[in-house]
Amino acid sequence: MINSDYDAIVVGSGISGGWAAKELTEKGLKVLMIERGPMIEHGRDYNTEFKAPWEMQFHGIGDAEKYADEYPVQSKKKMFFNEYSEKHWVNDKENPYATEEGTEFEWYRGYQMGGKSLIWGRQCWRWSDLDFSANHEDGIGVDWPIRYEDLKPWYDYVEEFIGVAGNNDGLDVLPDGKYLPPFELRAAEKKFKEVLESDFPGRTLISGRTANITQPHNGRGQCQKRLVCNRGCSFGAYFSTQSSTLPAARATGNLTLLTETVVESVVYDEKTGRASGVKTVGANNGVRQEFNADVIFLNAGTINTVGILLRSKSISFPNGLANSSGVLGHYLMDHASATSAVALFNGVDDRGYIGNRPNTVIVPRYRNVGSSDAPFKRGYHFQGAASRQGWRRGARTAGVGKQLKEALANQGSWTFFLGVFAECLPYRENKISIHPTAKDPQGLPQMNISFRYGENEYAALRDAETEARKMLEAAGAKIIMSSSEPDPGGSSIHEMGGARMGHDKRDSVVNKFNQCHDVPNIFITDGACMSSTACQNPSLTYMALTARAVDYAVGKLKVGDL
Repeated sequence: MINSDYDAIVVGSGISGGWAAKELTEKGLKVLMIERGPMIEHGRDYNTEFKAPWEMQFHGIGDAEKYADEYPVQSKKKMFFNEYSEKHWVNDKENPYATEEGTEFEWYRGYQMGGKSLIWGRQCWRWSDLDFSANHEDGIGVDWPIRYEDLKPWYDYVEEFIGVAGNNDGLDVLPDGKYLPPFELRAAEKKFKEVLESDFPGRTLISGRTANITQPHNGRGQCQKRLVCNRGCSFGAYFSTQSSTLPAARATGNLTLLTETVVESVVYDEKTGRASGVKTVGANNGVRQEFNADVIFLNAGTINTVGILLRSKSISFPNGLANSSGVLGHYLMDHASATSAVALFNGVDDRGYIGNRPNTVIVPRYRNVGSSDAPFKRGYHFQGAASRQGWRRGARTAGVGKQLKEALANQGSWTFFLGVFAECLPYRENKISIHPTAKDPQGLPQMNISFRYGENEYAALRDAETEARKMLEAAGAKIIMSSSEPDPGGSSIHEMGGARMGHDKRDSVVNKFNQCHDVPNIFITDGACMSSTACQNPSLTYMALTARAVDYAVGKLKVGDL
């Protein structure tokens, strides 16, 4: 029988939830971490990790009919979702959500212990003052109440624990950090970098900073360059809750885990003005329970965290808990992404590489840096890679028999891919709400999402396509496709906003320590707290914000302020 009283409750076990549990337990608190999906134990439950294609029913590709019926959204991420990894992604049919008419949003989720930490892209980028001051500088959105110096020591702390492979590149737009040795650039990437830095002043190409470790670190084994990360990694070579924060939290003896349990709402005490705990419903059996704690960390993922607060109605907060501002649910954001260019790359056909490197290369932001030089606000950056086509190209190559086999025995042509992430401005009309009638299998209101990109994002993507073509062609590459058409909202899997951070409780939900203005013992440190998106991946920032918020919360608990 699980206890009902704790010092702290953490809702969600993904990247930020795992960090909250680690930090709270290491500081001596008795913590209940609640996960809506099943338990997945590190190593033991990665049951497809070492399987070859011929050991899988559909050779690793998966059942197309099943995916169309049960995974119509998740299966669109073909680079990450397949027969090996499908159990790490939600079944869309069993976990429905709604979108407002005329809008589109693809909601990618992982409901299991570890959440999306088992399937994330692992790119780890610090934000700079260019990012934290952007809302203030152009008057769009609310000013972040923090700057880079507030997070710098916490970025250091997180990187040193999780292990990040990368270089200190000396770029103002991407502050340097605490890194393990980087993954090497490939031959075509080195050539492209040479041309880029020669012909396009102010631009460069760097190795992606990734939470895949290149040498043993904190008891974890180094990356084997298999590029099967989304199956789970028994070596612990990439950061996940299972490989990193969960073992640390368990080692304290202060952690209790509750899986297959959905948090329905947060309980608000009208007399104290504090949250007293959470109400839950069993994901499979519908059993309802209530758990109490002095402090609550909401880390269920942007949309679910907002949903919990919207469902938590009371006399003081009839429109959702901690929502005196009326902005709860509004200003949903996701990076605007597109395939800017794909090209055949010549001049290094005598060069290859060993293994499947698990990260990308980056062309960091160069637009609107120092001065406004583009017909849109903010900026974008490219992520990409050069690779050689392997034997699988035979599926679309003419020929049969011995001649085809011999041709496929050699490496194919070099291709170079550049995809763009453009900053998404905060628009009030992009919002998360609860559906007035539709229910999910637990009987809770479905999440309802309204999302569109604005002209600023379209302008940035058009510029990115033009520039990607120019840069690749300057390096002698032959463009085979390019686009400025944005992928649907949600495609970047970087959903942010809905409970944004700000100075003033009149226009924001949390303060500079991720503490709800209205309910001071609730902290939100997942993507919901973000007030802007920058253009780089946000997960490292979530982790730094979480560690910082826990340090603040525990300090306040000790003096009786929560």
